[in-house]
Amino acid sequence: MPKRGYHHGNLRQALVEAALSLIEAKGPTGFTLSEAAKTAGVTPAAVYRHFEGREDLIAEAARQGYEIFADLMQFAFDKGQPSALASFEATGRAYLAFARKYPGHYIAMFESGISVNRTPELAAVATRARGVMEHAAAELSKHIPPEKRPPASMFSAHVWAMSHGVVELYARNSPGTQSPFAPEDLLESGIGVYLRGLGLIDADK
Repeated sequence: MPKRGYHHGNLRQALVEAALSLIEAKGPTGFTLSEAAKTAGVTPAAVYRHFEGREDLIAEAARQGYEIFADLMQFAFDKGQPSALASFEATGRAYLAFARKYPGHYIAMFESGISVNRTPELAAVATRARGVMEHAAAELSKHIPPEKRPPASMFSAHVWAMSHGVVELYARNSPGTQSPFAPEDLLESGIGVYLRGLGLIDADK
């Protein structure tokens, strides 16, 4: 009788999905390759046909996460067109939505300690994701006089950091960090304060 798990049409992907469920339950360093193999229904030796170690497995989970993230960010940007402001705000909200819907991927991407430069494929898709927000920032900052215009990479990094902070503090059920405001409201108001400071939206909005 064949071993349980070998019916998978794509064992490599089954292992990634097993890792994602373990990452959500135990964190990126809280499981072993043997546990991932058991969750996927295969022998530990089968893992090494596809991944050299746990970090390689997590890196692939992160790469797939960035693919989803980049697509989601691009969709949000396109949906906001033709308004540069709407597109920019939509990419910020997309960050929060991604973290909620794909927690395993999010942790693999941002909390595992895996460098985005670990593989060329991971670096490329991470750059694509970052590029969507930089493009949104560049489009919006066209309304700022050139001599006062921050670099698009800095502009987008500020909002990325703000989005990340809201996710980490208030959207991940962290003990003792409950806010009287919904994470979406915190992010929207924070982006509003930032954009008003740059003169991109009226002070009374």
